Amino acid sequence: MTVNEHHHADVSGGWLRAATFGAMDGLVTNIALIAGVGGGGVDRHTLILSGVAGLVAGAISMGIGEYTSVSTQNAQVAAELAKERHELTVNPEGEAAELVATWTARGLPVELARQVADVLKADPEQALRVHAQEELGVVPDELPSPWVAAWSSFVCFAVGALIPLISYLAGADSLWLALAVGGVGLFVAGAVVGRFTARPWPVSGLRQLALGGLAAAATYGIGVLIAAA
Repeated sequence: MTVNEHHHADVSGGWLRAATFGAMDGLVTNIALIAGVGGGGVDRHTLILSGVAGLVAGAISMGIGEYTSVSTQNAQVAAELAKERHELTVNPEGEAAELVATWTARGLPVELARQVADVLKADPEQALRVHAQEELGVVPDELPSPWVAAWSSFVCFAVGALIPLISYLAGADSLWLALAVGGVGLFVAGAVVGRFTARPWPVSGLRQLALGGLAAAATYGIGVLIAAA
């Protein structure tokens, strides 16, 4: 019999989610910021200063936010695992019955479900792993790292936020050129996400471009109104 090997992408919610969200947020945030400040009619120096400040502040905020979020989530999972470990110690029969009920509800024969549950009782660590997957939807030894998530988000936000500043840093003085460069970055980022998720990459790219364009249009309009007032 031929065994067909295949591989799955990382869907554990670690670095990939943080990196993707960070890059998208950096692009949209600084494109919208530059559009709003530029709409107010400020000079090139002020616009670069605003963009760099937005890049640094946003990257730090994203990194801290990801670290706090993942740490809190892991702490909550650890607390639930401690409860489950305690129940497996004091009430192994009741926990085994829970697994049997879960598996039979999915169509597994009762006798087979009972046999597997009885085998797991002899291995508390494996039993904990199975209960965590069935009841909490997590794998205890594969939890995302808060530091990896934080640094991924920090770096990718900074890279995304830098893109709409490139033309200004290169010496150009055109708001529309900067927004066009940012738009290209949005489309590419959306297309890359489309490739990861097996969605049509042109559709994913255009969707991200449209969302970023709406944000830029809103802040540009506000900048123009404030300048006029």
